[in-house]
Amino acid sequence: MQPTDEILKQLLHHLGKTKADELGCDELFELLDEYTEAAARGQITEQLMPLVQQHLDQCHDCCEEFEALLSILKSEAA
Repeated sequence: MQPTDEILKQLLHHLGKTKADELGCDELFELLDEYTEAAARGQITEQLMPLVQQHLDQCHDCCEEFEALLSILKSEAA
């Protein structure tokens, strides 16, 4: 099966955004609770934990996990 041009473009786009000091998914999950709690408090999480934000910007699965956790925290606070 050959990848489509669109898949190749997306792959190149993501590769171009990679940096030497990135977090993997396992590393992200160690920090996700702290990051999510800070976001729920309205803190500027991009500045507090930029590597977490960078990972969330690139990883759909981890971003979905973050959004689910944030939704739970916000509903508990209401």
